[in-house]
Amino acid sequence: MRLKDKTAIITGAGRGIGKEIALTFAREGAHIAAVDLTLPEIEATAAEVQALGRRALAIKADVSKWDDVESMANLVNKQFGKIDVLVNNAAVWAGLKGKPFYQISEEEWDRLMAVNVKGLFFCCKSVFPFMKDQGKGKIVNISSAVHFIGAPFLVHYATSKGGVVAFTRSLAKELGDYKINVNAVAPGITMTEAGKEKGTKEMHEMFVSRRALKRPQEPEDLMGVITFLSSDESDFITGQTIVVDGGVALH
Repeated sequence: MRLKDKTAIITGAGRGIGKEIALTFAREGAHIAAVDLTLPEIEATAAEVQALGRRALAIKADVSKWDDVESMANLVNKQFGKIDVLVNNAAVWAGLKGKPFYQISEEEWDRLMAVNVKGLFFCCKSVFPFMKDQGKGKIVNISSAVHFIGAPFLVHYATSKGGVVAFTRSLAKELGDYKINVNAVAPGITMTEAGKEKGTKEMHEMFVSRRALKRPQEPEDLMGVITFLSSDESDFITGQTIVVDGGVALH
């Protein structure tokens, strides 16, 4: 029970990695605010959290809109009395099609940056006053291994995830005096519904062949490190990005 009685906000919690984080944290004793754009999905996540004996809130919010995010943080603090952990997992990924950089439209570029980078900024900004008053907090940002290895035909996505790493390092320096830890996790391509849609069977076999650990990456492969970075066990770790991709990007 490494997160016993902690309150955690998980963005993008309606499916995939975000949902797995919410359920893993609940098993570790945390109460969960599940945040996403699709209400039925986060209500389902919240119901599963409650079935594990934890309190849960389902909050429909667009992380790229400040009013939504500010209301989210205020509601969580009002309902739970504190915010211990924020996991910034929401991102544009499902349905994203690879294309040459010169075919990426301004609208596509701006949409990715609005969610993947500005949304991160908004969520951190919204929880900061509560974590500051508590004298402690944990922020975990989900980046991507593409930051370290490059991703042709996904330049907008790779750029946004590189921004997550830079943001993490800078914010960690800024929030250390408040005992707020800021770290990032960089997954490889993961076998969520969205991950399975990316490419052909042959492409996925190629991804596996490049790993030191030659098997597909599952959402549960990320849970140990995300839980660790959200727990008291990581109190002296901040500003770090941990790659969890089976040994492709080594740094």
